[in-house]
Amino acid sequence: MQTAKILVADDEQNLRRVLVAMLKRDGHVVVQAASGLEAIELLADVDVVITDLRMPGADGMEVLRSAAKHHPHLPVIMITAYGSVGQAVEAIKAGAFDYIEKPFEQDSIRAIVEKAIGQAAANRMAPRSTLYPAGETESKGRYGLVGHSTEMHGIFSVIERVADTPSTVLITGESGTGKELVAKALHEESSRKNGPFIKINCAAIPKTLMESELFGYEKGAFTGATSSKPGRFELADEGTLFLDEIGEIPVEMQVKLLRAIQESEFERVGGIKTIKVNVRLITATNRDLELETQRGNFREDLYYRLNVVPLQIPPLRRRTGDIPLLVSHIIKKFNERLKKNISGIADDALSALEAHTWPGNIRELENVIERTILFCKGERIERVDLQLAIPAESARDAPAIARTTSGAMPPLVDDEPDDDAVNGEVRDSTSGSLKDIVRAETSRVERELIVKALDETGGNVTQAARLLKISRKSLQMKMKELGLRDREG
Repeated sequence: MQTAKILVADDEQNLRRVLVAMLKRDGHVVVQAASGLEAIELLADVDVVITDLRMPGADGMEVLRSAAKHHPHLPVIMITAYGSVGQAVEAIKAGAFDYIEKPFEQDSIRAIVEKAIGQAAANRMAPRSTLYPAGETESKGRYGLVGHSTEMHGIFSVIERVADTPSTVLITGESGTGKELVAKALHEESSRKNGPFIKINCAAIPKTLMESELFGYEKGAFTGATSSKPGRFELADEGTLFLDEIGEIPVEMQVKLLRAIQESEFERVGGIKTIKVNVRLITATNRDLELETQRGNFREDLYYRLNVVPLQIPPLRRRTGDIPLLVSHIIKKFNERLKKNISGIADDALSALEAHTWPGNIRELENVIERTILFCKGERIERVDLQLAIPAESARDAPAIARTTSGAMPPLVDDEPDDDAVNGEVRDSTSGSLKDIVRAETSRVERELIVKALDETGGNVTQAARLLKISRKSLQMKMKELGLRDREG
């Protein structure tokens, strides 16, 4: 089981005590809140939220709304009393991840928390800031998507044509290109926009739970099923269901999914009653599903049923003309989030961004800008600020050995660093092999980035690891390699 930092918010002290004890036994770090207002103050520093629906003052819905607005990557699990399931279902339609009904079974809670941790990890990997702020002109994009390149106008055209139709859309593209944002635009531009937009990341759901997650279950259907529960198809009735990472659906589930799509009906796990729904389906994947069908990993009939309207999102390297707009918006977004006041970016720094190949797409761009803003000491981003996040070697026509991807630290070429690199010195680039030069420069960049993170956090390794978006253990190992253990606070 993955571990995480979990916020438990409930005004009932005894219930909090039970939940906290159980979660700690499972290895999680747990913080508590006795009210909704207290919970809202703690949202920024946790991975998953478990909140009671009814609390005095700010209730669970207020916590959900605050999380959705300021921390959209946070899965929020609702606790609801017996008989209040209808309110919990409405909360899911409003964006909650799931709900727990009192009195609850610990195994059921563990299963929901495990799914939420997986969803949180998937959410953190998704682009977060490609929406342009309200009030800006559509010359910067349409449907809430930034971009004025030819490729983006092609996407806008498809959205305009198919948004208000019942046709199934299959969105394809590399990881980090913003497929969920396109799915959201299709929903918002349709006549279903006032209905629910239910999303599920298929890669974050254990295969054994996929059927009950999609179609729900009846009381007694399996151990821990103490009451009936609707699935995502049911929750999306009269709205849109977005299945992200559809290529991860187990083969044995694909025939049931095909029937639900074709007939708009299904049965809950353990049930005999057929449930009919009116759902518009949008799916997304970074896999080549046509190739997967040839390999026998994906049903051909399901593929053709999903691929009614194919919509491919181009990688960022094919729309570099949109980078200035994206950077401008991302700076504004992170200025607000990080309480910084960066006014813009220098031309040579912007040129360096445009020259990068961006294998991590918009996700990588956001991570680079966020990290640069954190350590930028001037009023605007200069090339010298940016080089810590994008070394010179990462330009499009240069070797890609030291390239940072998806927010990760640049990897070392060999396990053993040079003495010069450990001491923060860089060899003369005119001598030595390419391997030696890249290794020394990579170590220098890593060392500078770690030193800045430790200075920023007063030597707190845990907080520094969070800034650098690596695990605490990885940071400690890297500090040991680079002779930085004496800087630990």
